[in-house]
Order: sequence, then C-alpha cells, then structure tokens
Amino acid sequence: MPKALTTILAIVTALHIIPLEAATDAERIQMLEEQLERQKVMLQQQQRMLTTMQSELGRLKAGRPPDEALVITDVLPVPAETPPKPSAPQEEFGLGFDIYGFVMADAIYDFKRVDPEWEDTLRVSTIPTQSGLYGNDGNFVFSVRQSRLGIKGEWDTEVGTVSALLEGELFGTGDDAGQTTPRLRHAWATLNDFGMGQYWSNFMDPDVFPNTIDYWGPTGMVFYRNKQARYTWPLGEDVFSVALEDPDTQLTIGKFRDDCAAPDDENCDSTLEEVFQKWNDIPDLSMRYRNNTGWGHWQLAGIARKLGFERRDTGNKHDEFGWGVNASTVVNTTALDRLRLQVVYGEGIGNYMNDGGVDLAPRSSELKGNSAKPVPILGIVAYYDHYWNERWSTSIGWSTTRLDTLNGQAGNEFADGQIAHVNLLHYPTTGVMIGGELIWGERTDVDSADGHDLRAQMSLKVNFPR
Repeated sequence: MPKALTTILAIVTALHIIPLEAATDAERIQMLEEQLERQKVMLQQQQRMLTTMQSELGRLKAGRPPDEALVITDVLPVPAETPPKPSAPQEEFGLGFDIYGFVMADAIYDFKRVDPEWEDTLRVSTIPTQSGLYGNDGNFVFSVRQSRLGIKGEWDTEVGTVSALLEGELFGTGDDAGQTTPRLRHAWATLNDFGMGQYWSNFMDPDVFPNTIDYWGPTGMVFYRNKQARYTWPLGEDVFSVALEDPDTQLTIGKFRDDCAAPDDENCDSTLEEVFQKWNDIPDLSMRYRNNTGWGHWQLAGIARKLGFERRDTGNKHDEFGWGVNASTVVNTTALDRLRLQVVYGEGIGNYMNDGGVDLAPRSSELKGNSAKPVPILGIVAYYDHYWNERWSTSIGWSTTRLDTLNGQAGNEFADGQIAHVNLLHYPTTGVMIGGELIWGERTDVDSADGHDLRAQMSLKVNFPR
C-alpha cells in the first residue's frame, strides 16, 4: 500500500511541474484547464482508494472475515489529452448516420463491339450501325465501375425531422466516360417535407428498375438524377409531390451541323453546330402522385418544360414548349416476385430518358425558313423479377425507346432502340450476390441503318455490412 501511495504522489507531483511555456494567455488557459481536468480524475481515484483502504483497515481491526478483496489497481485511466471545455453550451442533436455501399466486379464478353468508352455496359445508343466502326467483333472486359459508397442520416430537431444523403460511384461519364472516376449520384437534404439537392427526378419512378446486373438497364425508362427543389405532401400511405428541376435542353442541329453559320463567309469561320447552344432560363416543373396499395403501387407523373436555344453570333433566342406523362406500376405477384411496368410519352423530354433521347431538332430538311421543334418520344418498360427461392432469382424483360424523328435530323442520328435481359442470380449469404446475365440490344438510325449486340456478363456484388 505505501508503494501505491508513493506512485500516486509521484504522478500528482509530475502534473504540478508541467511547464507552462505557451506563447499566449489563451494557450496557457487551455493548458491549465487540461491539467485541472487531469487533477480531478486523480483526486477521484485517490478518494476511491482511500475509501477501500479504510474499509479494509476497519475489517482487520474488528476481526471480521473478508467480504471484498482490496484492489489497489482498480484505478480509472488518466486521459492522455482532455479536450478544452467549450466556451458556450453545445446543442445535442442525437445525430447518427449509416455508411453503406458495395463492391461490384463485372466480367463481360461482348460478341459484337460498342463504343469503347461505354464497353462496361450495353447502352443501345452506343451500338454501331456501321460494321467495323469500333473494330472486329468480340471484346472482353473486366470492370469495377459499378462499385458504390454512400452516407445517410436522419435526426430530429426542434423544427422537425432533418435528413442528408451523399452517394457516389465509380462510373465516370461525360469527359470521364470509360474511366473509374468518382461520380456523384445523390446529394440530397430534407427538412420535414421539403428537399433540395440532387436526387431522383420527380418525373421518375425508381422502383421500375428491374433486378438486372447490367449497369445501364432499360433504355425506355425515365431515369434521371437531377438537381431540384421538391415539396411532398403525405396523403396517408400515398404521396403527392411538386418539384422545380434543373433544366437542360438536348439540342441537335441535325443535317445542318456542318453548314456555315454565315452563308456569305467564304472561309466558313464557324459552323451552325458551333454557334447554336441551349438556353434555359426557368426550371422544369414536375408533379407526381404515387398510390401505395396492398399489391404494390401505381404512379402518375407529369412534366412541363421551356426548351430554349440561342445563337452566340447574333444573340437571337427562341424557345419551345416541352411536356411529358409517365405512368408506372410495380405489382407484387407473390411475396417476393415483382412485375415492373412503365409507359412514358411526351415531346421534348429526351434528356429525362435513360438512353437515346433528344429534346429539340430542326423541323424541316431545308435550311431556309427552318425552325426547331420538340421531338416526340415513347418509352416502354416491361420486366418480371422471379425468386425461385430465397437463394435464387431470375429477371427477364424488354424495353424500348422510339423517337418520332424530324425531317431536319441527320441520317446517322438515333431513331429507336430496344434491349432485353435475362439472368440467373444466386445469394449464398446475406449481402452477397453472384450471377450471370445475357443482354441483347438493337439500335436503328434515322436513315433506317441498324445494328445489334449480344453480350454475356457475370458479376460478384458484396455489400458493406451495417
């Protein structure tokens, strides 16, 4: 016991002689506060030891049998560093969040050949309609670009429920097409029924996406993650929501893209494709009603758009009206099986489609007196997800995108496409999926040239445990 007391006294003495060589009074104050917290902990430990020792001494003097062993080492550890006390009380939110995601590896054999920047998936608009455009038939690809990571949380405050979602993946697009570049999927925040950020478009029904392993999925589906502000009214089990969404016009100059911007310019310093650009000054307006039932759900959504464009050389501006209606449903045919259906139609809603869409195109085949017009488009999705048992599943289905092309469009532009999937997937344990899939796709151009592709894909997907 004397040895233990000597040790404690040595520790206390050491704490007293810590030099205060801080450069400023604020740093000296912080250091003193930290030392004070350590002293308090040491005093609490000494008090516990003294109480135990007094109890043991009293038992020995009274000649009572031992009822509790004296444990000198029962001392709380001294924190290596005690954080300074806050200058003002901090509000406790009770915040918690989940980190989720998965690693997914794909092995793909393409019996034909698509645009090499999109070889990790079968996107029908990348199927060539000219033989040998991307090389000889037959191509093998390993890919990890579907891998995903996200963070989400929800908590209560004095003004209501707040949530946040941040999610990304490795499937680069745009300038990063074909690369494993981190790509933002969602950045979404809500306060009660109001949300802002980037999330699934309000014009979309994400539940229609089938249980396939090909990344791009049904070509004729409304599939768009868009920046927006949305308000949702809960209606019991149902919802009605209105959103203002970021506008983006998919504009094609068609067969006139290489024509001189100034017909009298002998040097042709610029082409029409170089001087025309999109012009969007008001957001898209979308509305959605979803009815949830015992057998699944059905949803009806609509969108209205101002599709603008301008000439950079003259400053002339023009706009057209775009609109669309999207009807979708998911039917629970059994406890696990799902029938997924969607039909969408509109004019100038191409950039909301999963693939192949265009919003504005030249109306006629003559340059003089020509004007732009919204391109009509039809999209259909029909898939069935069947679970043989809790360990095996199969998805089979078909989807198409069809444009009512205009006379001013170029002959090699996309006119319609279709895709079909069938797979067999195995779930050996929780959070793990391995399986194979056959994918067939076809593309047809404005001039009726067509091309098709067939590929086989095997994937392993492992979710991060929660």
